[in-house]
Parts: sequence; C-alpha cells; structure tokens
Amino acid sequence: MSVSSAPSRPITAIAWASSATTCPGHFSLIGTTEDGTAANFTKGFALKSGYYLCFSKDLSGGMVVSDVQVISDKETLPHGYCYIPEFMDPKASVWKKKRVCVRIVPLESVTTAVLDLRLTAKSKMMLPQYTCLGDMLGYVLWCMKGPFSSPVPHAKPRSISLDMRQLSLEASGPPLPLRPSNQHQTPPKVSRRRSTLNMKESKESNESVYDGGSFGGISAMDGVPFALHPKFETQSKEKEVSR
Repeated sequence: MSVSSAPSRPITAIAWASSATTCPGHFSLIGTTEDGTAANFTKGFALKSGYYLCFSKDLSGGMVVSDVQVISDKETLPHGYCYIPEFMDPKASVWKKKRVCVRIVPLESVTTAVLDLRLTAKSKMMLPQYTCLGDMLGYVLWCMKGPFSSPVPHAKPRSISLDMRQLSLEASGPPLPLRPSNQHQTPPKVSRRRSTLNMKESKESNESVYDGGSFGGISAMDGVPFALHPKFETQSKEKEVSR
C-alpha cells in the first residue's frame, strides 16, 4: 500500500463477532485475509463455531485506539489496556490461549493512533508500512499506526425560535416601507371643498362653546353663592311696609 492511499481516519474500537449478523452496524468485519483466504477463526480446540475480527472508525464517542497487542494467557494485561469485546452467538466463545487487547484514549490526547487492521494467513507474506502483532490460530495480525485526521466541527447557525418571532413587533403586521430619515413627509392632499367645510364646522363649534360665557348650556355663574347687598335688602323691606 502506498503512502498516498494509506487510511487517515483512526480506528476507535476492535471486537470479535460470530458473523455479519452479530457484528454491530458501525463495525467493519474482516472476512478475508490479504492473501485471499477466509478469515474465520475456527481452528481452536473445543470451539463450536468460528468468529471474525472487526473494527470501527466511528468518532462519535470521542475515543481512539492508540495501540493494539496480542498477548498469551500467561502474560499480564498491560496497564491501561483492555481485552476487546465479543459480539458472539449464544453459547459461542473465543479462544483464550491468545487474546487481543487495546489501549483506548481520548481523541484530543494523542496525535497518532491505529489507522488500519489486516490479516494474513500464516506464511512469509509481508505487508509494507504495517507492524506485525503476532499470530493466532493460523493467522497473522497486522496494524498500521500514524497521524490521523478527524472531522472539523462546523458551527451551526443560530436560529430564532417561534416564540421569539411571535414577540417581535414585526409579527403584528406587515413591515412598513423603508424611507430615508431626512425625507420630508408631505401631508395628505384634501380637496378645497372639504377644507372649507372643516373650517366652517370648527368656527361654529367654537361659537357654541364661548357664546354667552357658557359651555354646553352651563352658565359661567352656575355654582357661585348669591346674596343681596344689605342696602338693597333694606329698600325692599321699606317698599313692602309702604304697601
């Protein structure tokens, strides 16, 4: 494989699966080796059925496989590593004499990771740019490690909710046409006859209000206390006596 065609997305998980049916949807199952033979691990003692190696490149979890190893049952699991999960049929199992373990780390914590995983039949075949991990049940496991690229997150445009749009003043009616701030607003045109009638009605209304010092039939003297001057009251009494 040339450098230009080398995978750039990192592997995020490795697992065992009994078949394509039990393999998770976001995993890719390795069905054949690089030299064209079936990659079904079936040669182990007391194995009822075979199984396949599969891997995922789903970055939604934010984790990547930084390293992968093949160890025997007599070796201690390295610090920070874990055995790969198994998606097997009921009562099916994997061979325990040799096991695959991985180191999974956060995506942003490393700049290199496992980019690809391949199998060959146990032979002298070599895979350039790949590292040999060891053999299992007649197959040799290979991995490629290197710098990886991750999708750049794109900022989502902000959207105004429906409730905010309903609170907007523009929602109460159609928008008004824009006009320059220094534009002179001309008053609406009124016919000469209509203008004359309005002036006549206004004049009559003013005369009815101020005529006779009254407003709406109410005199300006209404409500003011009234009493006769004592001089005029004495004259009134004298007239009544003379009668």
